Amino acid sequence: MVRDATTTSTATAGDAGPGGEAAADGTVGPTGAPTRPQEPSDAGPPATTPVPDAVAPASDAVVASGAGGGRGTDAVPVADGGGAPARRKLSSAGVMIAVLIALLGFTLVVQVKNNSADPTLAAARQEDLVRILSDLEAREERLRGDIAALEESQRQLNSGAQGRQAALQEATRRADELGILAGTLPARGPGLTVHFASGAQSIRAAAILDAVQELRGAGAEAMQIAGGGGSVRIVASTYFLDADGGVTVGGTRLTGPYTITVIGDPKTMRTALNIPGGVVASVSGDGGNVTIQEHEVVDVTALSKPKDLQHARPVS
Repeated sequence: MVRDATTTSTATAGDAGPGGEAAADGTVGPTGAPTRPQEPSDAGPPATTPVPDAVAPASDAVVASGAGGGRGTDAVPVADGGGAPARRKLSSAGVMIAVLIALLGFTLVVQVKNNSADPTLAAARQEDLVRILSDLEAREERLRGDIAALEESQRQLNSGAQGRQAALQEATRRADELGILAGTLPARGPGLTVHFASGAQSIRAAAILDAVQELRGAGAEAMQIAGGGGSVRIVASTYFLDADGGVTVGGTRLTGPYTITVIGDPKTMRTALNIPGGVVASVSGDGGNVTIQEHEVVDVTALSKPKDLQHARPVS
């Protein structure tokens, strides 16, 4: 009996014991008899997990699960603790880069749109741009001179004992300027004479008005127009109408040819009149002729009669 028990206990998987077949897993019971294998279920053959050919990296931990810890266990790789945060950091950096690129693109689009907002300047020729720039620089220089003069007047007015005399001089100078602008005082200074001669068509009032507006835009300070019938001082309230064989200026009928005498910066005003599409090109297109001459000194002698005030009174 002892020999038989020993023989049975050393049986390997697949060997038949004294009492029947050996267990599938090669184990024996406590009495020496092999245990019976478990009956297969109706669901089908037991699932088996294929064994991978390659060994998992050392950085990955493997969790084994199964009955009894024997064969047929399932190996589940689990990522180490440092992998997930690295991927999250990379994703956050990518999102930040995408946002910065989007902001840069939006800024570039807005800048290009602002630069192309003025179609007139974009379509202008280089010569026109140079003239416009020259006009702006001349106007800036005049404005800087005005600012300097006003600052000097302010300094004199605040100088104590000389304040009263400086205030009187400033008031006199201001009154003279207003008199020139209103046309009640004659004026002298550098300027131009613009001569209009008609061709196949007579000079119309619109052409004279365009010339006056271009001269004012270029810094003209005093103007008068002369023709057959006299001369008229041009002020803010002067109007221009077409009349039979001539032009009515501020209620006075004039006939051609016409000559406008203007005081201001000669070069700037000449540039304004010669801008493509301006008054010179318009009159020339109708068959007329415009002659511009620069002078160091011109006199504007025509005066505008001041209106009698009915309601306004000066405040003392």
